[in-house]
Amino acid sequence: MREDHPLARELTAAIVAGAVERLTRLLREHPHLATEPVEDRDCGTRSPLHLLADSPGHRPRAAETVRLLVAAGAPLEAPAVGMWHVERPLHWAASNDDVVLVDALLDAGADIEAPGSSIDGGPPLSSAVGYGQWHAARRLVARGARTELWHAAALGLLPQVRRLADGVTDLDAPLWNACRGGQLATARYLVGRGASPRWRAPWSGETVVEAARSSGNDELVGWLARVAH
Repeated sequence: MREDHPLARELTAAIVAGAVERLTRLLREHPHLATEPVEDRDCGTRSPLHLLADSPGHRPRAAETVRLLVAAGAPLEAPAVGMWHVERPLHWAASNDDVVLVDALLDAGADIEAPGSSIDGGPPLSSAVGYGQWHAARRLVARGARTELWHAAALGLLPQVRRLADGVTDLDAPLWNACRGGQLATARYLVGRGASPRWRAPWSGETVVEAARSSGNDELVGWLARVAH
């Protein structure tokens, strides 16, 4: 269904506004809307739950909207179509730091390890950490998401970092992520293990020090400036 179709416009408006009563009536009169994606010639094809999770997220009454759409048959794991990635709605909720929506989608049965992140093709946690959405990242971990080394480093989960780094020789990227997350203790550990404080990320061009500056942790920045000489 094209985005300019009257029903697509009405569906999108109800979802974005959190107009649950209006959405209930719309789905009762047109049940196919719960499963029919909306095609945007510029932004690809999005399912109803993608419309809910779309940037900037944080829609009113998001949890109620999820329950209503899922009960009506909306697919939790529908991938985005016609985009450069195949993210699910949970990836988008994570990318928008929308903890309420993360919880609602997980409560409805969304796969916390679903692949497709625009960061690395991985799970929603990769989207949250990759875009610096720390509240959503921590909620996903609390809800049982599996952490890779770079995830754990960015979140300062030092016990996991120690375990996951065991036997790993190239720790530069985990250090960069720890610094972007403002994690001084984790950065100290990784530098002590041989990670370079002068490393530059190939995906952004930012140095470790520049990543630390973006975190706002002045103590971390000062320490890195000393050890990078």
